[in-house]
Amino acid sequence: MSTIKVAIIQLHPQPHQTESNQARGIAFIREAARTGANLAVLPEYHMGDFFPEDPKFRDQCANWKQYLDVYCDLAKECNICIVPGSAAELYRDENTGEETIFNVVYFIDNTGAIAGRYEKKNLWHPERPHVKGSQQDPHIAFDTPLGKVGMLICWDVAFPEAFRELISQGAKLIIVPSFWKLTDCAPLGLVHNRYAEKVFLDAALISRACENTCAVVFCNAGGPAEEDFAGLSQVTVPFLGCIGRAETCEETMKIIDLDMRILDDAESVYKVRQDMGRHDWHYAYRSSVQSSS
Repeated sequence: MSTIKVAIIQLHPQPHQTESNQARGIAFIREAARTGANLAVLPEYHMGDFFPEDPKFRDQCANWKQYLDVYCDLAKECNICIVPGSAAELYRDENTGEETIFNVVYFIDNTGAIAGRYEKKNLWHPERPHVKGSQQDPHIAFDTPLGKVGMLICWDVAFPEAFRELISQGAKLIIVPSFWKLTDCAPLGLVHNRYAEKVFLDAALISRACENTCAVVFCNAGGPAEEDFAGLSQVTVPFLGCIGRAETCEETMKIIDLDMRILDDAESVYKVRQDMGRHDWHYAYRSSVQSSS
């Protein structure tokens, strides 16, 4: 597919309003499908934000499968690929009763089948006492109707190694649901720049696209400016940088035409993937796929 019509849905997750959040997400996806979008993406923790100490949150995490099934049915009905943000999934050990939470994102193709699954590896600091990361599990690219895709979540953006591992397996489209606010740089960062996180995101997203000859679809949570929501959902590609973004930090949807041919042009110039595939590649880093071949 040479051109992909991408809908980035900058949903505002209302705390503990799981059904309402999903209903709004569904409405946006239906609207995106009516416009001919091929892909709809929702933010990280879009079902209700992250409240690990609250029993309601843990109940929501335990029921993750029923919410995922709704999106699978919707993808088939609307003939659209969906990345339904990320959701916290709770698993209980039947023998010990011990509970483990993962932050997980899925790629659902337009037939309603799950083409890919990813557990967040680089956890944001407040997540770490409550969520288990994927640790040493490799990043895996997978085949979709839109081509080879990789998925990351939020703070993974800060780690170029994650992108390198995915593009070494042929991924051209990297999808990143996120819940990133302007206050994430903490008071120390805000002293230097009220919009330090905007600087970080704009620079990192363009850099990751250019240095990997890939397209990056970044979908952030939206919400009121007075609550420090950053917005900034966008699609970035080599040569052009940002080719479309949400114009507001509030809840909104932005549909962007992504011409995938620009990625082949960039690779023909920069030859990043070609260099990484050489047997004498001079960096020690290798993807798991290359190392086992």
